[in-house]
Amino acid sequence: MPAISTGNFGKLLWPGVNTIYGAEYKKYGMEYKQIFTTSPSTKKFEEDVGVTSFGLTPVKAEGSGVSYDTQKQAFVTRYTHVTYGLGFIVTREMYDDNQYEQPVLNRASALAFSVYTTRETVAANILNRGFNDSYVYGDGVELFSSAHPNASGGTWRNELTTSADLSEASLEQACIDISKLTNDRGLTIAVKPMKLHIPADLDFEAGRILKSQLQSGGANNDINVLRATGKFPGGVHVNHYFTDTKAWFIGTDCPTGMRHFERWTDRFSQDNDFDTDNAKFKTVARYSFGATDPRAMFASEGS
Repeated sequence: MPAISTGNFGKLLWPGVNTIYGAEYKKYGMEYKQIFTTSPSTKKFEEDVGVTSFGLTPVKAEGSGVSYDTQKQAFVTRYTHVTYGLGFIVTREMYDDNQYEQPVLNRASALAFSVYTTRETVAANILNRGFNDSYVYGDGVELFSSAHPNASGGTWRNELTTSADLSEASLEQACIDISKLTNDRGLTIAVKPMKLHIPADLDFEAGRILKSQLQSGGANNDINVLRATGKFPGGVHVNHYFTDTKAWFIGTDCPTGMRHFERWTDRFSQDNDFDTDNAKFKTVARYSFGATDPRAMFASEGS
């Protein structure tokens, strides 16, 4: 195992160093919390089980009995928790001969920074891979699809019919499509757009589209309907861990959608190795991210 030794940090053994840098930087706030709902877990995995609803109520003829419908189990989404761990080793000689307190503090902070960034990356990858059919969920297709199956038959979609870049027109069409979402039996449900999630590359474009009083990019004095009607009450959220510069995502108010289960919170510990007298520091965490009901998100991959 690699260890931090006197050979790695010769300068730290001599006085006169003014500043040590590069191990830690400022970090953004917990961005995954803008997308996922967090729940604790006490099991190896968690499962969300869907059920079908009832259909429309048929006409009952005079003197006849009512019709009866039934329910059945729909799709099952499993969240299997993954353990993430990282650590570092410092030799006894390096620990004793080090002339500065700052490196010790920096290493602990750098480890925490790595843990933090890993969690954000794992969470963002649920959306980064959302158009990739190699990553499927309970209904057997990718997160963003034009052919999500219904357990009762038929399909539905949570992406634009034709992928389009972020614009006033594409956002309006997405809002229309969201308003037409149905449940597993094809009944209209009240799902509304709540928050626009974008990469940093689309930050300024989103600002022009949603914050202008009038329509942006034109000479007409028509009002900006998206802003005037408050279509995105949760505002715009820039996720710095999105990898596609054109893809954009709309979070809806659909319940039981984007989920995060925390099996172990971040655990930091340290110990000494008996044979070498090296100091060992580590952190582990166990969690999972995923999607139960894809109606919780609507997206476009961009053109």
